Amino acid sequence: MNKTQGLEFVKMHGTGNDFIVIDCISRHFSDEEHTKIAKAGCDRHFGIGSDGTVLVCPSRTCDFRMRMFNPDGTEAEMCGNGIRVFAKFLYDRGFTAAKKISVETLAGVKYIELAEKNGRCAAVTVDMGAPRLLPEEIPFGGCAGAENVKQAPVMACGREFLVTCVNMGNPHCVVF
Repeated sequence: MNKTQGLEFVKMHGTGNDFIVIDCISRHFSDEEHTKIAKAGCDRHFGIGSDGTVLVCPSRTCDFRMRMFNPDGTEAEMCGNGIRVFAKFLYDRGFTAAKKISVETLAGVKYIELAEKNGRCAAVTVDMGAPRLLPEEIPFGGCAGAENVKQAPVMACGREFLVTCVNMGNPHCVVF
């Protein structure tokens, strides 16, 4: 664990994304504090630097609760790579010895399976649920009124790209 001004955290990486992971089971923070921590901590020039802040919280309905804050301080429904590092954090730090756990998120309950090797979490599988493709569920204003957001034209860098937008807890724009 690292400490920054009394805040204990772990910096973890999952398939190209990096996260600040904070134990909120042992220590409680207000929503205002979560927002401030995310904005300051995620800053790559003056903070720890990360793609988001993952909070490990207790749950009344599941084994654990995950909260995910974006670098701008907004709370995301879910993050696939974030929940994977969340699960590894839980297992490797002894919060659970279970290989199957349920996690409460703003995108609903997610079910996780952990694979262990030499006493450590070696792999995590997450049932992410069905992708959301409706513009109002993503959100993606570039296709207002469309049935879905498959192959929408987007201008970037003076060039048109056909993109597919999807929401899996956090909006994604995919270019094939």
